[in-house]
Amino acid sequence: MTASDWNKVMKQLKSKPAVMAKFLKHNKPKQRKIGIAAFKCENCGRFGARVSQYNLNLCRHCFREMAEELGFNKFS
Repeated sequence: MTASDWNKVMKQLKSKPAVMAKFLKHNKPKQRKIGIAAFKCENCGRFGARVSQYNLNLCRHCFREMAEELGFNKFS
């Protein structure tokens, strides 16, 4: 189920709280603990290719843009 489908169903069930509670019990997406979708870049929100060393939590694209500001030097 995609995010847009999920939002559509939630809108439809807003007027029926008992049905919505049952739907949520059985169909609510689980929190990701492992895998590529578990962590997002804190700057742009991308998944994957994350630099988590030094507790940065940035994707590689944002890291390249912000590396000089963070105090990293580029060699060669």
